[in-house]
Amino acid sequence: MDLGIQIEPQFGFRFEDVLGIASDGEAAGFGRLWLSDHLFLAKDAVDTDCLEAWTLLAALAVRTDRIRIGPMVTSQSYRNPALLAKMAASVDVMSGGRLDFGLGAGWKEIEYRAYGYDFPDAPTRVTQMIETLEICTRMWKEERATFHGKHHRIDDALCSPKPLQRPLPIWIGGSKPRVMRAAAKYAHAFNLNLSASAPGQLAERLRDLDEACASVQRDPKTLLRSTFLQVCVGTSRADADHRIDELAARAKLDRTAFLAQRPGLVHGTAEEAAAKLRTYADHGIAHANLMFQPYGSEREQIATLAAITDRFGRARAAAGPSR
Repeated sequence: MDLGIQIEPQFGFRFEDVLGIASDGEAAGFGRLWLSDHLFLAKDAVDTDCLEAWTLLAALAVRTDRIRIGPMVTSQSYRNPALLAKMAASVDVMSGGRLDFGLGAGWKEIEYRAYGYDFPDAPTRVTQMIETLEICTRMWKEERATFHGKHHRIDDALCSPKPLQRPLPIWIGGSKPRVMRAAAKYAHAFNLNLSASAPGQLAERLRDLDEACASVQRDPKTLLRSTFLQVCVGTSRADADHRIDELAARAKLDRTAFLAQRPGLVHGTAEEAAAKLRTYADHGIAHANLMFQPYGSEREQIATLAAITDRFGRARAAAGPSR
């Protein structure tokens, strides 16, 4: 298992904050830095900054050296699929071949409505995501790509330069069977969303992934499994508990009730975090995407976990070929 860092730009991160987290993560031995793809936090969050994900990735591509970067996950709805393919290829080139292309069906209706995007039902959004995957993979491989789908079409579309990575690693996120089947057909990795990553859900969701691979005659071992994990660690147990108490107070709960509602939370010291992470690795999870809590303490917690990152593998680009 290798370790990644998840950043939510809509929480108000400045560019300097994200760059500092990326630099610290790179130095501490984290394999990947992920960005969520959102346009704003909430309708009343008018003074909360939200850097746009793909322009931020482009900046990180030239300001970092080793850590892999990517969106977890980009919304297929926010950009024309052919343009998205071109953007991803450009970021991969600028990063020296360090992009992981994360894609999802999209879900945050308030953003769709505010920005004038249609918000169809979930099955339609998944179909649009599959067509986006078809367009992107064709444009990254073919000299001129043509595809006519129900929702999207391209005719002799050019993508030059191509991505440096051949193939460019595709990550799909979610928990539903149809999304898993799309991952089995197109992706190198599947990232379980937060609820599906809970200990009580994990085994069943991993069986679902095996079944999705079987449906397209793919060896399940070639689809890398990734999971979201919330993390709250400190240099001592008291330090970690202080952070937990801060989070619990925001939720109007005591520490015991807060932890009971979050059985998958990785908390405590670095050694306690390592023990919890090993339980996920024992289930076959090859990448843990860590969401540090509370917001604003990321760099301190990254420094805490620097003591254990060498026990976990370095990031690898892909588990198997794109289909």
